[in-house]
Amino acid sequence: MKVAVVGIGALGCLLGAYLGDGGDVILIGHWPEQVATIRQSGLWLENPDGSRTHHMPAITQNPDEVGLVDVALVVVKSRQTRDAARTVAKILKPDGLAITLQNGLNNCATLREILGQSRVTVGVTAQGATVLGVANVRHAGHGPTYFGRDSTLGPAQLDCLPHVVELFNQAGLQSHLMENIDGLIWGKLAVNAAINPLTALLRVPNGFLIEHESLIEIMTKAANEVAEVAHAQGIVLPFPDAAEQALRVARATAGNRSSMLQDVDRGVPTEVEAICGAVARVARDNGVYTPVNVRLCRLVRKIEGGNPPLVEPGDVNGLLQLLADDSIR
Repeated sequence: MKVAVVGIGALGCLLGAYLGDGGDVILIGHWPEQVATIRQSGLWLENPDGSRTHHMPAITQNPDEVGLVDVALVVVKSRQTRDAARTVAKILKPDGLAITLQNGLNNCATLREILGQSRVTVGVTAQGATVLGVANVRHAGHGPTYFGRDSTLGPAQLDCLPHVVELFNQAGLQSHLMENIDGLIWGKLAVNAAINPLTALLRVPNGFLIEHESLIEIMTKAANEVAEVAHAQGIVLPFPDAAEQALRVARATAGNRSSMLQDVDRGVPTEVEAICGAVARVARDNGVYTPVNVRLCRLVRKIEGGNPPLVEPGDVNGLLQLLADDSIR
């Protein structure tokens, strides 16, 4: 089974390191320096226990060099999904399977527009990773990965899914199949809404959040709002308590700097609109009130694209004041 990992940020590199050691896997990215460095010198992975391992995954900038693949794992930012879908369209076999492991809503729908409904499903992972350098990634925390066994998939794609799960498990990445695809999407959304905006605003790793009761309260409200919006649509989450799941993930990935924080650090747009913003939009359509997600979205938008931070790193009281300010627009 030949696998392409489309996107070589923190998660893409993590998957390349683990899956590439034992499978026919190639990374596809757009950062020339990163591609050249990994191709020449390999990729260094800093493990949760502090050890470092060296990997030599196949990597390219040119999809034409890839040939046809059985599986494409899409791990780009939400705003890049349509471009990634066009890349996948060039390399995915007619009976191949594309899996989105991205944050936010609507990525699966965007991929299906271009690739077809029978060839795309959703995956959700709790693996935490942080980019430390051009070819240096920290694996900040282990967590399970779930793949949706969507009833709209074709026979070949359904047959392929167990092999993807086996590939992940053999690589040491605990993985499972799950029938409830909408629940998977909204479950991950609840966790991301609770963790990512707060870490980006405070510029702290995930574990900092669970050290402060006031932040736990905000996380709880954000996650429960997402759960309420899911419930309004008749979607059952894959866990009984969204807030407790968010806290569990924050503990398991305590040393991780969330993807949203990494975007803020780099001065690039975040995925807050695909997470908190998307929750708020669907909530309005379903008559649900989500003030915490709305407020978090507004604040993160203020610091995107290299704009100055709103509070000093770790200034919990300063952030609480901002969140309490009804004048925020």
